[in-house]
Amino acid sequence: MRVIGCPEADLPAGLARQVAELEAAAWPGAGPGHDPALAPRSLLLLAADDTVAASLALLFKEIRLAGRTYGAAGLSAVVTRSTLRGRGLGGRLVSAARAELAADPAVDLALFSCDRPLAPFYEAAGFPVLPGTVLVGGTPEEPLATDAPGFDKVVVAAFFTDVPGPDRTAFTGVRVPLYPGNTDRLW
Repeated sequence: MRVIGCPEADLPAGLARQVAELEAAAWPGAGPGHDPALAPRSLLLLAADDTVAASLALLFKEIRLAGRTYGAAGLSAVVTRSTLRGRGLGGRLVSAARAELAADPAVDLALFSCDRPLAPFYEAAGFPVLPGTVLVGGTPEEPLATDAPGFDKVVVAAFFTDVPGPDRTAFTGVRVPLYPGNTDRLW
């Protein structure tokens, strides 16, 4: 198996169709694709026959917090083909995403939310939980926070700055104004 990545808009049609099918099976009723304003990048784990074993999207935007502007990235739509689950493929792809983001000089941190039971999966791939942190998504006019009633979310992150300790502290136990828009409401 091999990992490939490219801008979502440049994904070959056959691969894009497979990703859309995987996402539709995992999240029925969700629309395909991501907001182009977030510069979505597809990352895929492909079998030798070009079957998509797992996929995810990397989304990008700037976040202003604690008097600083950070280049932020998030993982979205992480999915493994149902017949291949339990083999470590999703973890392999998430680890590859972390490595790609860490190598990108424009990315200061990767930050996203997940369902609480998935936290150990993301922690194993290098995205520790930020205790008490809440992402505020949606838009300023129509916010959606990870601590909204009915959600059981945690926020995970990896910091790629020269001195990550103070940045981790700035993002711990606070409400982060993510505001990715109405398409990728919590990315």
